[in-house]
Amino acid sequence: MPLPDPTTEQGRAGLAALCADPAGAVVALDFDGTLAPIVPDPAQARAHPGAAPALRRLLRRIDSVAIITGRPAGLAVEYGGLAGLDRLVVLGGYGRQRWEAGRLSEPEPPAGVAEARAALPAVLSEAGAPEGTWIEDKGQAVAVHTRRAAEPERAFALLRGPLVALAERTGLAVEPGRLVIELRPPGIDKGTALRRYLAERGARSVLFGGDDLGDVPAFTELARLREQGLPGLAVCSGSAEVTELTRLADVVVDGPAGVVALLEGYADAIGA
Repeated sequence: MPLPDPTTEQGRAGLAALCADPAGAVVALDFDGTLAPIVPDPAQARAHPGAAPALRRLLRRIDSVAIITGRPAGLAVEYGGLAGLDRLVVLGGYGRQRWEAGRLSEPEPPAGVAEARAALPAVLSEAGAPEGTWIEDKGQAVAVHTRRAAEPERAFALLRGPLVALAERTGLAVEPGRLVIELRPPGIDKGTALRRYLAERGARSVLFGGDDLGDVPAFTELARLREQGLPGLAVCSGSAEVTELTRLADVVVDGPAGVVALLEGYADAIGA
C-alpha cells in the first residue's frame, strides 16, 4: 500500500527518517477520531478493525507505539483491542495515566475534579442545557457532550461560557473538542506527554496522528521538536467537524480508515 506524499518539506524529511531508521521511530496516536470513529456514545467507540493488526505489524520493526488520549487509559486499551501488544504504552487523561504491559499507574485527581463533578448538574440546569446533553465521568476529568442534542452546535455554544466559569472556580483547565467540553487538571496536555515520552525513548523520529483540538498541543510540540532537529510527520485524521488541524498537518487522511491505511503503508515500506 503506497504512502501519501507529505505536503511540506519537513513532513517529507520526517517520513524519510521514519522509513530509513524504523528502529528509532515512535508512532504516537490519539484514540477517538484517529483510531476509532466518533460515535454518539463514547462507551460504544471501538477502534477500526484494522488498527490493532497494523500496529502489531509496526511493532515488529519500530521502537514503540504510544496512544495519547483524553480517555482513561484502560478504556482505550479495551476499546482498541490493544492488550498484548509489546512496546505499546497508553498515556490516558492527557498523560496523567500510564498503561504499560497490563499495569496502570496514575496520581489521585485534584480536588477540583470532584468539585466540578458535584456542581455540573446544577450548572447545566441553570444554563438551560437542552435534552440530550450528558455528563461523562472520566475519573481524572469530567466532560459534557452535546452530540445527542437536537441542535448540538447550538448546545455546545450555549454551555461553553458556564463551563469555562466552572473550570475557573475549581482550578481546572478547559479542553474543547468535537461537540464535547472537558474539564481536566491543568499542567499537562498531549504536547507535554508527547515530549516526555519521546525523551524517555530516545526517539530518532516520530509520527503523530490526531483529529481534534486536544491534539493541537502535540502538533505544536512536534513542530518545536522538528526545529530542534528531530524528524517528524504530523498526520491529521480529517473530518468535517474539525478543520483546524489540517493547517498544521503534513498529511491529511480520511478518518480512522485513512489512518489505518497509512499505518499499513508504513509497515509495508519498512518490511514489517
